[in-house]
Amino acid sequence: MKHIHAVGSPYQVGKQHGEGAKEEVHGSIAFYSAFFKSRTKLEWPQVQEVARNFLPLLEGSYPDYVDEMQGVADGSGLDLESIIALNVRTEIAYGLLSDGCTVLAWKTTDSSFLSQNWDWNFDQTPNIIRLSIQQDNKPKIDMMTEGGIIGKIGLNSAGVGVTLNAIQAPGVSYNKLPCHLALRTVLNSTSRADAEETLRKIGVASACHITIADARTGANGFECTAEDIVEIPQTEAGIHTHSNHLIKSHKVKGTMFLSDSDFRLSRIQDLARTINKPSVQNISELLKDETNYPAAINRAVGEKSTSQTLFSIVMDLVAQTATVKMGRPTEDGESFQLNPGRG
Repeated sequence: MKHIHAVGSPYQVGKQHGEGAKEEVHGSIAFYSAFFKSRTKLEWPQVQEVARNFLPLLEGSYPDYVDEMQGVADGSGLDLESIIALNVRTEIAYGLLSDGCTVLAWKTTDSSFLSQNWDWNFDQTPNIIRLSIQQDNKPKIDMMTEGGIIGKIGLNSAGVGVTLNAIQAPGVSYNKLPCHLALRTVLNSTSRADAEETLRKIGVASACHITIADARTGANGFECTAEDIVEIPQTEAGIHTHSNHLIKSHKVKGTMFLSDSDFRLSRIQDLARTINKPSVQNISELLKDETNYPAAINRAVGEKSTSQTLFSIVMDLVAQTATVKMGRPTEDGESFQLNPGRG
């Protein structure tokens, strides 16, 4: 697993990302160029034009993100619009992504865990990187991402973690924060409450579900569409779960684009009931579940889908560490720890 350590100003962080993961950034461009053409019929110049629509918001309210993406572009020898396109990939596809991810968060009196199997097209596997960021006046970040994307799944040195589920619902708003930059905003935050306040204020540009958790208060879900955000707090038992469909009522109607989404949600809830006390080890075991194979929590490529679990992650937010297992959790694959406090 390629590990990029980036330190300094937003531009410097981006340039180190672009230089260190140049192959993976170009790989992401190639993958999403074909993906967008297949799903939205947009050629890459049209994709870049859509990405430019986000520039007024980003330059006015989030110039650091623009600087960092410019650094990625310069470091990898690409143009800014292409890097923005990667970071707004959910919005360009208008929520039509077919990745199936299952999330479990669990807060007890003395622990706080956040976990996910990240499922996506197998062809994007070579472009996954680990990105560690040390920036001035913000928490240190350690996350799993795709080459060129500056915000995704991981945790920070303040004990804040974040995960993402794809949701299919119509619409995109160019005056709200794109999904992946919303994830980065969470990772820049010093608490769950801080992250929630920011996202409530700015909104999220398209459909997705973001789980925000921290060591002190546990998890809260932000189920987003281009029109609204509906929050899904953890249960009285401290558990929060989600998969890939809208659970709550929204101003727009979502689509069950993965027929197994409801099954996976019920299954992870049932499995959680078998555990008396959560730990990294027993949550990791839950993520291995193959019931309803290949469309399981531990997903595999099947006749109707090229999506499978590309990595699993279990965050211990009190310890500020995460255990990552590359590939399907029941198969051989590299394992390592994220530890933003050591960045």
